[in-house]
Amino acid sequence: MLQQANVPFLIGGAYVVEVYAAVSRRTKDFDLYIRPSHVDAAIDALDRAGYRTETTFPHWLAKARLGREYVDLIFRAGNGLCEVDDSWFERAHTDELLGLHVKLCAPEEMIWMKAYIMERERFDGGDIAHILQSCAQTLDWRHLVNRFGRDWRVLLSHLVLFGYIYPSERDKIPVEIMDDLVGRLHQEARAASTDRVCRGTLLSRKQFLLDIEERGFRDARLERRVHMNSKDIAHWTKAIEDEEKARAKRV
Repeated sequence: MLQQANVPFLIGGAYVVEVYAAVSRRTKDFDLYIRPSHVDAAIDALDRAGYRTETTFPHWLAKARLGREYVDLIFRAGNGLCEVDDSWFERAHTDELLGLHVKLCAPEEMIWMKAYIMERERFDGGDIAHILQSCAQTLDWRHLVNRFGRDWRVLLSHLVLFGYIYPSERDKIPVEIMDDLVGRLHQEARAASTDRVCRGTLLSRKQFLLDIEERGFRDARLERRVHMNSKDIAHWTKAIEDEEKARAKRV
């Protein structure tokens, strides 16, 4: 339906983790990645095909439902970073699914997107470790480092964990990449920042709220580089309670 409507999309989520890392699990939905500028066209195409659609969180996610089947239309990460841009499509991998020629999110972009997911109820570090274990030797490492930009510590944390999880696989991470990131760590350690910002909210929408609300830290989600505003943050925060109630009902 999206192809007929000329809406470019990439397949991501659990499907590509299985393709790249041979880790299989059942999920309740199917993740498609699209540019922000194509969200309306994608929703319109699925509406016309009989799906019930909604822009669940305007800063990153729309959903489409047909019966018990769900499709997530993702155009950023939930923290307002990792926007789907032209590079995602230029670097995508070609595949075939259900008789269709499709594109898969590149492993570098999947690592970037998943690296920030560190909630109490969900941590995507396992997916990252498995992708690295399978794909590290073919990754475009410089591109991956550049994707993280000022958040290079997040990438370094996952690489350190990878070496702990798979001691025999440590040599899959290029020495020059580790030297670069550890060198930055040493350089930063000599001068503490005076900026009272909490970047924990980019990793978990709940666990660092008290730092913002009670301890006087500035919320990193309001930085210019992040595609969120106060209204988005309030909506994203309110959803925590709604989702916890839904999980409790399922239990």
